[in-house]
Amino acid sequence: MTTDNFQLRAYCYLDRMQPQYAAFVGTVTQGDLPIEGMASLYVEMAPGNWVFRVVDAAVKATSARPGAQIVEREFGMFELHSTSQEDVLQAGEVVLRELGLDMSQRKKPSIASMQVITNVNGYQAQLLNRFSRGMMLVPGETMLVLEVEPAAYINLAANEAEKASTVNLMHISGVGRYGRLWMAGTEADVLAARDAAVTAIESIDGV
Repeated sequence: MTTDNFQLRAYCYLDRMQPQYAAFVGTVTQGDLPIEGMASLYVEMAPGNWVFRVVDAAVKATSARPGAQIVEREFGMFELHSTSQEDVLQAGEVVLRELGLDMSQRKKPSIASMQVITNVNGYQAQLLNRFSRGMMLVPGETMLVLEVEPAAYINLAANEAEKASTVNLMHISGVGRYGRLWMAGTEADVLAARDAAVTAIESIDGV
């Protein structure tokens, strides 16, 4: 059962991990490694220590495997994935049942900031490349910088953007108060990716 001050900050389902997205997650995850085509579920909550109980229940009840289980200063977050969408959806049902909540009680995400930067300067590109685990930013490209809250929803934004457009995924950070995404490519491709990411975030209901 949940406590009075419990918050289901994010309940974020990805139906099919895209190639670059899955590859990037594989460079940062400390748990079971996902691959392209897998379904995935991100859940973020406060107080953060609840992640241990619900992850344990989900992996005992299903074949989904945990890629991340993180408790930081304010929130807790975990990720589960499987080659079977049914397994991931079932794991999500177990999580909600364990918490005594419905998916409609999750926090509705919002876009905190968004920038499209055209014709990126070479010096700026070099600075950003030092912090990237994904594709490198080439001078002259257009770059998308996106922040969302709660942080876990940045994973949906990145995955849907990659589905919609030929862009280069540079960086994703989905832990903390804000989730952050960097993508780059031609101006037309980046604008298409931006629109897909915004549509994905705005399509999520909640409170």
